[in-house]
Amino acid sequence: MTTIQPRGEKLKKAVKWISEKRKENPDVNPSKFVDDAGFQFDLSPKDSEFLLRLIRNDDHPNSA
Repeated sequence: MTTIQPRGEKLKKAVKWISEKRKENPDVNPSKFVDDAGFQFDLSPKDSEFLLRLIRNDDHPNSA
């Protein structure tokens, strides 16, 4: 099993923040949290794309 690890402290904080927000608000589209995290943590577009991919992988885990 491969685990994706974010690089950079801001990105790590954003991943944790998004995870917490998703637990608190499971009915909200996760991409909204990615947008919000981009502003809150001053992420680059590349970092935001990483977060979107991470969420997609989390929402659609590979079946083994």
